Amino acid sequence: MRVVFALGGNALLHRGEPLTAENQRRSVKVAAKALAPIALEHQIVITHGNGPQVGLLALQCAAYQLEVSYPLDVLDAETEGMIGYLIEQELSNCLPSGHACATLLTLVEVDPKDPAFENPSKPIGPIYSEEDARRLQQTHGWHIARDGSHYRRIVPSPRPKRIFELPVIELLVSRHVTVICAGGGGIPTVVKQDGSLIGVEAVIDKDLASGLLAQELKADAFIMLTDVDAVYDRWGTPEAQAIRCAVPHAMQGFAFAAGSMAPKVEAAVAFVEQTGGLAGIGQLDDAQAILSGKAGTIVEPDAEGTAFWER
Repeated sequence: MRVVFALGGNALLHRGEPLTAENQRRSVKVAAKALAPIALEHQIVITHGNGPQVGLLALQCAAYQLEVSYPLDVLDAETEGMIGYLIEQELSNCLPSGHACATLLTLVEVDPKDPAFENPSKPIGPIYSEEDARRLQQTHGWHIARDGSHYRRIVPSPRPKRIFELPVIELLVSRHVTVICAGGGGIPTVVKQDGSLIGVEAVIDKDLASGLLAQELKADAFIMLTDVDAVYDRWGTPEAQAIRCAVPHAMQGFAFAAGSMAPKVEAAVAFVEQTGGLAGIGQLDDAQAILSGKAGTIVEPDAEGTAFWER
């Protein structure tokens, strides 16, 4: 079986936890232990988020000297390499000698006319109080939005169109290499009129890019791992209820948080509709159970003759 696992930023770093190398490595070790047994049985590809990390790097750059700050596409590449390195190393430590792992910097095409460039929506970086957020907004010209009871920087998040390294990923996977790629949604890249490539200031949604990757690789399953056990209807209210099993069109009837659960559900629905495979959303510790359809939220073709069903 071929499976794409998307590790959410909150699965790799707990909400509000300091963005230290030690904390990130500790979380990556947990992820590696959860995925290593699956890598021994199946062809797996691992993607990951980078929202907290890329935002921190941007803040550090701005604190140094704003006019020589690195653009977001370069910071995307840096975080893809950094997090990929940690995942590759810790996963290799959990796997028997001879099982190959590889991290691949991944360029992902976006449309330069994507309306997202005019409407920033992707939260990145640490959380701030309202006072700190407004100060950073005035100092750096950032776009700021509320994130729960706090505030975060938001940046453009154009939709992924094409994964340039797809042939390389396919080659590695077919040779039983566990590939870590498309980190943070990949490096946002546009094709110029002369056919050359150039990076742009944005952060691509990791779940949408991972879903596109899963479709193009013709994966049997696409699993998004985060810090919640399932997708919930009316999340954050006393009436919240977990959605356990559903067909794609049924999931489209709910309203989910933009920039959080909404892109996960959208990616899951698109994958199932395009491939007929299984998509799952749930917490990291349940990775094997989600793949088996026994935990999380499962989206798959109408196997039960109904829109929703319980396991």
